[in-house]
Amino acid sequence: MATKRKPAPEDVSNGAEDINTAADAEQSLNESIYRDLHTAIMEHRLLAGTKLVEERLCEVTGASRARIRQVFARLAHEKLVTLIPNRGAFISSPTIEEARQVFQARRMVERELAALLAAEATPAQIRAMRNHIGQEDAARARGDRAAVIRLSGAFHIFLAELAGNAILEKLVREMVSLTCLIITLYDRPGAPACPEHEHRDLVDAIERRDTARAEALMVDHLRHIEGSLDLSVRETGAPDFHSIFHRE
Repeated sequence: MATKRKPAPEDVSNGAEDINTAADAEQSLNESIYRDLHTAIMEHRLLAGTKLVEERLCEVTGASRARIRQVFARLAHEKLVTLIPNRGAFISSPTIEEARQVFQARRMVERELAALLAAEATPAQIRAMRNHIGQEDAARARGDRAAVIRLSGAFHIFLAELAGNAILEKLVREMVSLTCLIITLYDRPGAPACPEHEHRDLVDAIERRDTARAEALMVDHLRHIEGSLDLSVRETGAPDFHSIFHRE
């Protein structure tokens, strides 16, 4: 009777490597799809309320429905996507009250972030902050509005990364993304934009180790962003069904 050949050590090793390679490729594709959707939200190319059609995303990305749903679940966990049974996935639409809460939380968290950086930022980190601001200036100079929006939000995330606190970074990342959705919903036409120098002034205060000034500038900056929005409660009242069904 023929005996089965035991797999050689190199056979086992190659099999494990193949499995790991496939898993890495799958994770890389998931991350790529997530990153592209996240960037589109940050650049206001995906607006609040937009339906994310699975079939279309599968066609565009070449990914399976299962993989697309994994990305949806991750975005839903970050409150950027709302999953509605029997209807699908939609870019979230924060309410006015949720918008106010996001800005309140950002002022509390990012004030502390500014103070932390003012106390601990290294010269190399200061240079990195200024380099990021330079990218914002370049995007503004070439009229790339999408890049300006993305880079302005990414500046706050970058500060959290430099602070070296993973929990703080996660909080800021999620709040900045939600702020992008809030702006698409409640932007007030004609409202004055935040002065372009506010990020630069903040970095100046951090470099001078002026903790109080850095805190104040961060809070003022976030208040300016909130102030450019229309977060007034709209009293719609009861619908006038008589005028709907009885025309003169």
